[in-house]
Amino acid sequence: MKIGVYGGSFDPVHNGHIAMIRSALKSGFIDCVIVIPSVRNSFKLYTNKLPPPYRIYMMKETVEGMGLKNVFVSDIEYGIDGVSYTSVVLAKLTSDEYIIPFLTDNGIKRKKAEEHHEFFWIMGSDTLGTFENWYKPGEILNYASLLAAVRPGDDTDVEKAKASIKKNLGGKVEIFRLDGIECSSSQIISSGDYSQVPEPALEFIKRHALYTENTKLEGVSDEARKQFFEAAVWMYRYLGGKRLLHTLNVGYLSAHLAGLYGCDKDKALIAGALHDCAKELPIEQQLEMAKRYSGDLFTEKKIIHSSAGATFVKEDLGIEDKDILDAICYHTTGRGNMTVLEKIVYLADKIEPARNYMDLGPIRETAEHDLDEAVRMTADAVRNKFKSQGREMHPVTIQMMKDLGMLSE
Repeated sequence: MKIGVYGGSFDPVHNGHIAMIRSALKSGFIDCVIVIPSVRNSFKLYTNKLPPPYRIYMMKETVEGMGLKNVFVSDIEYGIDGVSYTSVVLAKLTSDEYIIPFLTDNGIKRKKAEEHHEFFWIMGSDTLGTFENWYKPGEILNYASLLAAVRPGDDTDVEKAKASIKKNLGGKVEIFRLDGIECSSSQIISSGDYSQVPEPALEFIKRHALYTENTKLEGVSDEARKQFFEAAVWMYRYLGGKRLLHTLNVGYLSAHLAGLYGCDKDKALIAGALHDCAKELPIEQQLEMAKRYSGDLFTEKKIIHSSAGATFVKEDLGIEDKDILDAICYHTTGRGNMTVLEKIVYLADKIEPARNYMDLGPIRETAEHDLDEAVRMTADAVRNKFKSQGREMHPVTIQMMKDLGMLSE
């Protein structure tokens, strides 16, 4: 098979990306395209608007929603430590150990997947002139030829760039014409005009309230922003898509609420983003971890992930800040004498944008001006849910309600 490989930030996915994929397939040079949303792009390290998991799931939903045939999305960069240089990615991607199971997992018959494959790195022709300055360009060409798109109005001297690459690196360059309009992710975000974003991607953006004031992380330190991005990558191996996006949404909302109520935005972002990190670990492992943080306080299967999560981030990520650890530990149940940070993470977990288990509009509105009342409203909804299920609330939750004036002593 002739396989095109298309890497990028896709922050967000837009019609220009889709046109590149379709035009590359139409060119006749390739049979399929593997799309690789970047994790640690050397050109945009920690400067993307969204952490990597949002971008890969946005691309997956777009490919599926648009019914793009012979287009596969790869998470290969999540298995690469450090910067995701193209040469490093291609070395792994083109190996039989990776490409054969990847293709079969995406519906390619085993016999065809085991054939010899020719790889093409898809790029814009405007980057051909600078390709020789990329990290180890010769190694890139050992694994793949270049397949460059000539955009409408592009004045790049393609033949000159091709000749230079062939002379200096010995690589092969093929050219195809790009059908479609020119788009820019940064321009889409700055203008707020999402008309060039495909419908599946736009639905994804709206569902998670992305590229809004709440996700700009204004007032968050560069170190916390980096920690947030790395935490998202770390959790990718432990959580399914829906759970991972939920916990990242809680991080964003917690940072926003922290700004409203004079709480440390860095701590709120990290505590919120990591609150569910242990949710999908084996129950036995969760129980052991929970005991290491809070003894026998939590033993019920539905809530032990909270305390287990505090242990998980402490032992795996080296987070020692007790404010963050306690906010993770009590995000499900609450407790008596809650700190502002604990209230924020507790609340954000229940009302983040993608939550839709009830009409959350009134609580979300209240959360913008009265934290305690929003927590009371949330706790009341939890109490009603427990009552309908015939479940008893945890003693620490009862104490929280007493503190909030919801129950008498």
